[in-house]
Amino acid sequence: MKITITDLRKRYGDVVALDGPSFAIPSGSTFGVLGTNGAGKTTLFELLVGHDEPDDGTIEVGDLDVQEAGHRVRERVAFLPEHAGFPDAMTGREVLAVHARIRGLDDRERRIEEALETVGLADAADRAVEGYSNGMGRRLGLAATLLPEPPVLVLDEPTAGLDPRGVATFHEIIERIGRETDATVVLSSHVLGEVERLCDEVAILQDGQLRAAGPVDELRADAGDGVTVSIHPAAGAQDRLLEAVGEWADATVTVAANGTAGETEPVEVVCDRETAFDRLSALEGDLIERFEVREPGLEAAFHDAIAGEGNGAIADDEDRSTAEVTAR
Repeated sequence: MKITITDLRKRYGDVVALDGPSFAIPSGSTFGVLGTNGAGKTTLFELLVGHDEPDDGTIEVGDLDVQEAGHRVRERVAFLPEHAGFPDAMTGREVLAVHARIRGLDDRERRIEEALETVGLADAADRAVEGYSNGMGRRLGLAATLLPEPPVLVLDEPTAGLDPRGVATFHEIIERIGRETDATVVLSSHVLGEVERLCDEVAILQDGQLRAAGPVDELRADAGDGVTVSIHPAAGAQDRLLEAVGEWADATVTVAANGTAGETEPVEVVCDRETAFDRLSALEGDLIERFEVREPGLEAAFHDAIAGEGNGAIADDEDRSTAEVTAR
């Protein structure tokens, strides 16, 4: 289900939380909302799920205006906040049963079993929540949001505080939801690698304004034409390799922090994408043991956008905070 955000504004006293962002989230996509602390991500989510009202502008979920439609929108949108707690003495299954009753869902037993299976808690469903790990608690929260089989799923920092194994498990669940359902998933995260892995498209907020928006691949490409080449020199060849790559025009050369002359620490060269492989091919064969070429990541696009240099960057008041994200 498509989500359309238009000229959204929200102020809390003297604090401007959102200052006019406009963008669209394609139906069926996994969409990331990025920004530093205070960028407006949580405020955006609170408005999206109807927990608060904008001072100006609109949010539409499908053909419904969030502010006007009220509970009808909340039937379409399920929200997992960053901090969600459950009574310790209840089992996971009991927690989901309460949520199913509150929502007035039919076919509750099937829904509960499917939600438990989706999040990998079927074997722990009859254990008390007090015995759940942090990751299991986050997965139980996700299971509760999945009960109504919502067309829109909003996740605020879903992996915050999880250990690496918990993060990996959560990623697998989100990817499964993307493959097996038509749900539109909207998530925020401070971990750029997480967004890069999970999301088709992103919006980057800064000080309540939209700095950039679009498909992840396009934003990475817009971050520049440079690539990072990590060259592992052959034994004893580091000095000669440094001399050779030092002659490359318009290239930035660095050595690993612990590297010293004569050692085989990687030499990293940032250079133009179009000439990188030709330059590598021209090096003498006895200089290189192996090399790796890395394209610009989402981190580069993020920092460019925050600095006002990315796609959709603010130019002036007339076109401020406006970009359109279209389905691929």
